[in-house]
Amino acid sequence: MADRKPIESWLTDMDGVLIHEGVPIAGADAFLKRLRESGRPFLVLTNNSMYTPRDLHARLRRMGLEVPIESIWTSALATAQFLDDQRPGGSAYVIGEAGLTTALHDIGYILTDHDPDYVVLGETRTYSFEAMTKAVRLINAGARFICTNPDETGPSTEGPLPATGAVAALITKATGKQPYFAGKPNPLMMRTGLNAIGAHSETSAMIGDRMDTDVLAGMEAGMQTFLVLTGLTRPEQVEDFPYRPSQVVDSIADLVERI
Repeated sequence: MADRKPIESWLTDMDGVLIHEGVPIAGADAFLKRLRESGRPFLVLTNNSMYTPRDLHARLRRMGLEVPIESIWTSALATAQFLDDQRPGGSAYVIGEAGLTTALHDIGYILTDHDPDYVVLGETRTYSFEAMTKAVRLINAGARFICTNPDETGPSTEGPLPATGAVAALITKATGKQPYFAGKPNPLMMRTGLNAIGAHSETSAMIGDRMDTDVLAGMEAGMQTFLVLTGLTRPEQVEDFPYRPSQVVDSIADLVERI
């Protein structure tokens, strides 16, 4: 790490790094406060596409964490940016919540189930058989298959919930078509996020709690990577992967002084 340029901008995952099951992790408030006071560009990232940045800003504020709306980057925003670059002014059949539909409306997309350019699958707590059946038929008819993220499960207070990746696998089985995932670990999410804040990968760092999404995406985007042990990855699991983070730390509190 001594050969790397100084870190001028920070990207951090949300769940498992800043919060855990709706409760702030010790040091998260101090880290965010130091970032805001430093004036350095930063983003809080989440693969969850259910909520808009405004929604997440309000949810985090209720927990005592202050994150500006413009500093929140979701897989829904990354997906919308990707589609806007690929096919401006297109159309999509969407399975998802307000975070995804709002992001697509904001880039001028038409949401329709009549001959759409894309089927876009995101996070929702109410996956319906009817919606999945319609998605299968539209993909078989020629719509391109896009997913916000590959996460197979999501957290809840009652335990894991099926998430986008699991439902995507069902649709793939029914159609034979693999989706394009816009969210982590696709480095596209990192690069579009960096572009949104005018940052460069050589002077940026990614903080996450998962080796297979956060660290992998940050590494492939050319950033320094920090793994915190307050989420899903345990210390002994780091050696299971063929790549390593730049540094492993106990929690976000250990990085406050790095800003």
